[in-house]
Order: sequence, then structure tokens, then C-alpha cells
Amino acid sequence: MWFLRAALVWFALTVSAQAQELRPQVLIIDSDRLYLESDFGRRVAADLAEQAAEIQAENDRIVESLTQEERSLTLRRPEMTPEAFRAESEAFDAKVQEVRRVRDAKNVEFQRANAEARVEFEERIQGIVAGIMLERGATLVMEQRNVVLSIRSANITDEAIARVNAQLGDGTDEP
Repeated sequence: MWFLRAALVWFALTVSAQAQELRPQVLIIDSDRLYLESDFGRRVAADLAEQAAEIQAENDRIVESLTQEERSLTLRRPEMTPEAFRAESEAFDAKVQEVRRVRDAKNVEFQRANAEARVEFEERIQGIVAGIMLERGATLVMEQRNVVLSIRSANITDEAIARVNAQLGDGTDEP
């Protein structure tokens, strides 16, 4: 039994050492890390976070204004005729619905801009990743989340981050 265990350990170490020397045909990249850790991706994420904060601040101001308007209507209700209250209440409800429609449209626009920024990022870094692939003699680059098992040298994320930073910086210079 001892001999079998020793042979298995020796075999595993030998295969592991040989695998580290191999040049993988398939490379792996963690595109989320590339986006979040490269200067370009960080700048895009910061720009989007700033836009999101502006939208949220605007939403907060609108909510506060509508809350005050609703409070005013509630306080004035005892002094109003039912018809006058109903008219103002319906006008307020219509205003709230319109505000909601406009805010929803703004949110959709922000989500579209977010998706477009990610697509632009991926398009601009594609040549860099392709260059690494060709230099390494690989035939395919796979996304990390789709990989079950690999050797460490197959992952090019760190190298891709370094090259994106060197070649594109924060991405503000047009290609």
C-alpha cells in the first residue's frame, strides 16, 4: 500500500512539473478582473459610479419634493371641498406617474450606457488579448468562470492587465 501511494505521489508531481513547462493551447482570462483592475476599466467604472450618484441625488431631490407636496395636500385636505381635493389628488398622482416614467427611462438609459461602456472596453482590449494569445502560440482564450481545471500558466489575466495599462492607460486617448 505504501508503495502504491508513493508511486501516485511521484506520478502526480511528475505530471504537475511537466504541465508547468507546457505552453497551453488554451489560455484563460478573468474579464471581470481585467475590467475592475486595469486603469481603463477603473476609469470607466468611476465615471459610471459618478453618473449613478448624480442620478441617485436627483432621485432623492425629487422624492423629497414629492413628499413635501403630498404632505401639503394632506394637511390642506380638511379645508378643501371633496371635489377640490380629488382634483388636486388626481393631478398629484398624474405627476407622480410622469416622474416615475421619466426616472425609469433615465435608469434604462444609464443601463444602456453601462453596457455600451463595457462593450467599448472589450473591443479596445481585444487586440491586446489576441496579441498575448498569438505570442504564446495558443489557439483559444476562455473566460475564467467557464474553466473547471487548468494550470496556472494558462491564466493571462495579470499580463493582460499590465499590457492594457501600458498600451491604453485609462482609455481616454482615442485609438
